[in-house]
Amino acid sequence: MPVSTYKVSIVDDHALFRRGVLDILRQSGEYQVLAEYSSGKDFLCNMQLNYPDLLLLDVQMPDESGLNILKEIRKTDQYLKVVVLTASDDEQIILDAIQLGANGFLPKDTLPEVILSNLQDVLNGQTILHSQGITILARQLRLNHASAVQSSESEFLNEKHILLAEMTIREQETLLLIAKGLNNKLIARELGISDGTVKVYVKSLLRKLNVHSRLELSVWAHQHLRTSLR
Repeated sequence: MPVSTYKVSIVDDHALFRRGVLDILRQSGEYQVLAEYSSGKDFLCNMQLNYPDLLLLDVQMPDESGLNILKEIRKTDQYLKVVVLTASDDEQIILDAIQLGANGFLPKDTLPEVILSNLQDVLNGQTILHSQGITILARQLRLNHASAVQSSESEFLNEKHILLAEMTIREQETLLLIAKGLNNKLIARELGISDGTVKVYVKSLLRKLNVHSRLELSVWAHQHLRTSLR
């Protein structure tokens, strides 16, 4: 049976970068390049005519910010998968992109195999961030809840030790690798175990920490295991 393909469009004002990313997608055999645009406005004008499964959206473009384009998309469409690509390390961009409904955020220097793996995760319903983005998000959450954390610091530390004690060594290793942005396949390779075993560990971690997504696992790890993540 032929491999099913996902329709992908890209918005980026740099033609060379567009072509490089699209070549990676084509060579994988899992993606059909639906359209490419040099500006977000062009995409918005053609969005309904050429509707993709996944949109790769540059943040910094001369005509209009990719964040503004994302905002316009989300006014009428909450379902389109949008992954933001950028060369910027501006923390506020990452926070704004997530708040505006991005399904993922990747630096432009991300390795090809990581790009493909992360895009598949997004299509499977996950929200993906690189390790720096997770650190920024975790720090923002800590700032937003600083007063609450300070008032219950003793309880916070006690909870941390109890939860860590309930984890196996392998589960703790898996949690640290999730926090560093690795997907199941890369975690399995790093630990020398099967993908299926990693899935068992992830499911157990979600239950033990009472969270519902890999992103929440990453945030928990960055909040509680800062020394181990340096």
